Amino acid sequence: MITLIDDALLDEVCAEAAASPRRRKNRNFHPRDDHPGHRLLNALMADSYIPPHRHLDPNKDETYVVLRGMIGLVLFDDSGKVVRIAKVGAGGAAIGVDVGYGQWHTAVALADNSVFLEAKAGPYLPLSLDEKATWAPGENTPEAAAYLGRLRALFA
Repeated sequence: MITLIDDALLDEVCAEAAASPRRRKNRNFHPRDDHPGHRLLNALMADSYIPPHRHLDPNKDETYVVLRGMIGLVLFDDSGKVVRIAKVGAGGAAIGVDVGYGQWHTAVALADNSVFLEAKAGPYLPLSLDEKATWAPGENTPEAAAYLGRLRALFA
């Protein structure tokens, strides 16, 4: 089987993201959550909040390549201090990024309908408590929108 990653597919996953309460949507190419190699599209609207997190498994490096729009990558130290930012997408600092395991990070959509191709090792496992940033608001909390605004302002 072959799946073309074309404008029609990107439009489709962006429409799903726009309709989602989380304002983002994955389109998985891997057949199941326990598959050893995960490949997926991740479509984000500008108001989608991905809480900062890290992956402690040494096999869980993540690679992103932006296919549409612009993503702001934010890296943090263990206390939540921003240590690096990069605009990732056509016209940014790079078109892709490889984030090593253990690195606190988040991605912020700098434009609606931003899409990146993500690759990482499976299986999918929910984040453990040690992988969630206690210094950042959780998703769907009252503080999340203001925190997302501060992250977006880093790229203004």
